[in-house]
Amino acid sequence: MFTGVVLIAILGVAVAALGLNTLRAFLGWSAVTYTPAELAETLRPGYVVTQPPGTGPFPTALLLSGCGGPKDNLDRLARALADAGWASVVVDSHGPRGLDMAEQWRLVCAGQLLTGSERAADIAVALDDIRGMELVDPDRLALIGASHGGWAILDLLALIHAGEQPPTLTTWPASLRADALEGVRAAVLFYPYCGALSRAARSDGLVPVPMLFLLVEDDRIVDEADCLALAERQLVAGARVDVELFDGVTHGFDQAEKAPLSTLDYDPQAAAQAIASTLEFLDMTAGR
Repeated sequence: MFTGVVLIAILGVAVAALGLNTLRAFLGWSAVTYTPAELAETLRPGYVVTQPPGTGPFPTALLLSGCGGPKDNLDRLARALADAGWASVVVDSHGPRGLDMAEQWRLVCAGQLLTGSERAADIAVALDDIRGMELVDPDRLALIGASHGGWAILDLLALIHAGEQPPTLTTWPASLRADALEGVRAAVLFYPYCGALSRAARSDGLVPVPMLFLLVEDDRIVDEADCLALAERQLVAGARVDVELFDGVTHGFDQAEKAPLSTLDYDPQAAAQAIASTLEFLDMTAGR
């Protein structure tokens, strides 16, 4: 009897803690803050740069992984971008924070660690950082995110529109103060989270960067209807928004590396189509 009461009490405390942390995420509170220089120093060792032959400067895309950290889907995308004349920089939000250890990434996937608004700081800092690379054309930049990475991109667009900075940053990086997204010509969002915890869902608008949503019909991980509603609001506001719905595939269809017991499936044909759509969209919005 006593043991049962103790177990119930422990479970109650755990549920309460989970609820409070979810509320913290919803309100945008963060216990960890960085200066832009500190965050850049943290992230920079995890950059993976891929470039076409030659010296550049090249149009350049920032690549943001899903909640499990960088996987093979970003590798394939980086190679395809290079073949099309684009450089890319994978911004690893997980390894530099130790979130790839002891399966802490699962807490990221559950929205308990590193929310989209918090991770938006990584994008802001990386954008500022790569402008100093000789291979980068700062006037032709793109943001490409898968799942959680797409959430972070959308939240960055929402925060800038609202005149707010990510909760993990003490201030905006220097090059983003005057024109927060100067040179960013496109955002490509692979099956992003657009639900109630996202800042984008609660925003009255986003920075009007041309956006391509690559969504999964009947997605079991995120509700694509939330993203369709967000896309519709942007269209009504006059922004360019393209949407492609993939039927008969699962969330993460472009990623072959899966966690043990994952119910998600890799679909190479759909993955190739998503990359082709991405390249076509970048060609139309960022040009050569």
